Amino acid sequence: MAHYLIGDVQGCDGALQRLLDTLAYSPSRDTLWLLGDLVNRGPDSAAVLRRLRGYGDAARCLLGNHDLHLLAIAHGVRPPHRSDTLDGILRAPDRAALLDWLRQQRLAMFENLQGEDVLLVHAGVLPSWDAPKTIALAGELEAVLRSAELPDFLRRMYGNEPARWDETLQGDARLRVIVNALTRLRFCTADGEMEFASKEGAAGAPPGYLPWFDVPGRRSANVTVAFGHWSTLGWLQRPDVLALDTGCVWGGCLSAVRLAGAGAHELIQVKCEAAQTPGRGD
Repeated sequence: MAHYLIGDVQGCDGALQRLLDTLAYSPSRDTLWLLGDLVNRGPDSAAVLRRLRGYGDAARCLLGNHDLHLLAIAHGVRPPHRSDTLDGILRAPDRAALLDWLRQQRLAMFENLQGEDVLLVHAGVLPSWDAPKTIALAGELEAVLRSAELPDFLRRMYGNEPARWDETLQGDARLRVIVNALTRLRFCTADGEMEFASKEGAAGAPPGYLPWFDVPGRRSANVTVAFGHWSTLGWLQRPDVLALDTGCVWGGCLSAVRLAGAGAHELIQVKCEAAQTPGRGD
C-alpha cells in the first residue's frame, strides 16, 4: 500500500490521469492525498471532481482557494473571473452532487503516514499554530461549509482583515483568518501578520515579511507540513516542509510524492500542457 501526496491539479484531468498511470495507482490498494485547488484554470474540472469522488476514501482531498471560489460562484455570491474554467461543473447534470461532495472535503489533515507525522494544508500555517491547533481551527471552518450557513458565510468570507490571528477573535473575523491562512498564505511577519499581494517565490518576500515556513520558532516545525498553492515557489523538500505546487496549469508539471518514511520520499512528475497564458494567480 502506497501513500501519494499530489499538488494542485486545477482541472488538469489529463495530467492527473497520466500521473496516476505513472504511479500504477490502484484505489483498492493506495491512497491519494490531494493538497487542494482541485479545480479551475485547467480544461476539465468536472472530470477531476468525478474521478476523485469516484475513488471514495482512496482519495483524501483538501480545499484550496479555487475550490472555495467555485462554491462562491455556484451560490451566486461571486461573479466568475474571466480566466475561470468552471462552466463544465456549473452546467453539469450532476452539478449538485459534485458541489455537495466538494463542500464535505477538509481544510487540513494531520496523519501519520509511513511512520511520519504529516500536516497537510493547501497554503500555510500561522507561526502560533501547532498541528492540533491547525486541525481544530480547520474543523470550525469545515463545520460551517457543511452547514446551511454556507451561502451566508461565502458572502462574508472575502477580505484581508484581520491580518493576524488572535485567540479572542469570534464570528466572521475568526473564520476569515482561518480560511486566509489555510488557503491563501505565502508570506507573514515573525508575529504572524499575513500579506497577500505578493505572489513571487520565496526570495521575493516584501520587506519585513518571510515565507511562512521560515518564521523562527513556528510551532508546526516539529512535523512535516505538506502544502501546495505556491507555484512560483515550486518543488521544495526540507525535513519540515514539502511544497508540491509545480505549476501544472501554467505549463509546468503535476507532482506527486510517494511517502516512504523517515524522509525518504520519491518525487514523481508528469509534464502538463499549458492551459493558461503564462502567469501566476491565486
